[in-house]
Amino acid sequence: MLPVDVDLRLVRYFTVVAEHGNFHRAAAALRTAQPSLSRQIQRLEKTLGVRLFDRTNQGSRLTPAGAAFLPEARSLLRLAERAAVQARTADGPGTLRIGYTGNLIVTAAVRELRRRHPAAGVHTHHLDQSGVEPALLDRRVDVAVARLPFPHTRLSTTPLYEHPRVLVMPVTHRLAGRRSVTLADFAAEPLVRHPDPELDAFWRIDPRPGGHPAPAGPPATTTEDKLELVAAGDALTLAPAGDGHSALRRDLTSVPVEGIDPCRVVLAVRPGDSGGLLDDFRAVAASVLTP
Repeated sequence: MLPVDVDLRLVRYFTVVAEHGNFHRAAAALRTAQPSLSRQIQRLEKTLGVRLFDRTNQGSRLTPAGAAFLPEARSLLRLAERAAVQARTADGPGTLRIGYTGNLIVTAAVRELRRRHPAAGVHTHHLDQSGVEPALLDRRVDVAVARLPFPHTRLSTTPLYEHPRVLVMPVTHRLAGRRSVTLADFAAEPLVRHPDPELDAFWRIDPRPGGHPAPAGPPATTTEDKLELVAAGDALTLAPAGDGHSALRRDLTSVPVEGIDPCRVVLAVRPGDSGGLLDDFRAVAASVLTP
């Protein structure tokens, strides 16, 4: 019989390790450290009284006990999600927690949802780009408005709108004042690096068309650091049009970039979640949220 004190968070960690077959890749997907993930799985194994994985140089293989536990673990997580949805639906007018990233503005959609459901609890929470998936899976938010790319393999996403990308540069840069530029115009110039590999590849267009690597600029972890590097002439950076990067400093300007993919803003939810306030917010967001 399954112990009554089993931690659902550990069960979810187990399913992710099982899906990836490797603790390192699973830790990256969960945005946690590998030693911490190993300790959490050991806690679950101790709770269950069985070994779930055989660790090898090639990765991690499910033991017979782990293989038997996996479908039950997935069923347990689905039941927990369904129970949470039913509980929120039955709890009077309901509550919706809306996440958003960067400087995306969700005010118009939140205001309209509150107008339609004045008795409901509609709350907003700012999220880091890399924290969207964990926040949804951990049920800290019910829906998120975020700009791709971000980890979302276990989420359901709906496109909302697109932003062209602009090149941010000092006002004294040779390209400042142009009506637009192409990638060829700044192909040799380094762009600020991002700590997340997927974000870095998108915002530096790396690799470049033809497969050669993009010039590597200095790293930055905050918008302020990024703008300081650009203003100092150490690198340029790409940003969404209308993001306000160049407006934050009088010594910076931006120019539209032609011929590259735009960045896309999406609405993200847990797979299978629907109904009530969530469906209303989905409809409202699609109609009132624009670039």
